[in-house]
Amino acid sequence: MGKQVLVVDDEKLIVKGIRFSLEQDGMEVECAYDGEEALAAAKEKEYDVVLLDVMLPKMNGFEVCQQIREFSDMPIIMLTAKGDDMDKILGLEYGADDYITKPFNILEVKARIKAIIRRNDKKAPEAEHGHKEREAAQFGELRIDKEGRRVYIRGKEINLTAKEYDVLELLIFHPNKVYSREKLLNMVWGYDYPGDVRTVDVHIRRLREKVEDNPSDPKYVHTKWGVGYYFQNI
Repeated sequence: MGKQVLVVDDEKLIVKGIRFSLEQDGMEVECAYDGEEALAAAKEKEYDVVLLDVMLPKMNGFEVCQQIREFSDMPIIMLTAKGDDMDKILGLEYGADDYITKPFNILEVKARIKAIIRRNDKKAPEAEHGHKEREAAQFGELRIDKEGRRVYIRGKEINLTAKEYDVLELLIFHPNKVYSREKLLNMVWGYDYPGDVRTVDVHIRRLREKVEDNPSDPKYVHTKWGVGYYFQNI
């Protein structure tokens, strides 16, 4: 069965072009033309990737993304018309996994989709065979359950997106090892991921806001200036 992709954009020609191109690659594509329709579709089915435009009628893409994150960590790629960096960062702030700026090249869209799908496919077998590693670990007030992909602070579950969890798990199980932004990008997003290292910074910032009592003076996820990020075992 082909990979399931939901394409959401109110410009019907764009949707038609993306749909045709993805179907050529054997993917199954469903379409939505406004925010409410997109949210209803995402509640109905778990897609392999959601391609979500920011500017939508009824409910904008950021709101849709935020609401999907309340019940699913299916990968979301935001499409933004503005070249404005703030918009891209905002897209990630709402829990998106990636963003693409319009006008885009359809080959780039396909490359991003495939990179995310490949990454998730690799994770599934790892989850099945990963029993040799410690499944749960406690660091200070932070507890991570590897099998369930869950994180708790003082016994309360912290709601992380798939990518935030991936970054944290990698750092936690290699304590005090410093990872450069490029290395994290390669390991978490994949070697063929065409995005840039600021994606890592945004995810680290969001992660700190969720797991640190004081994000500007972190206990767990530290920065080694000019080098990268590391997890300090408390």
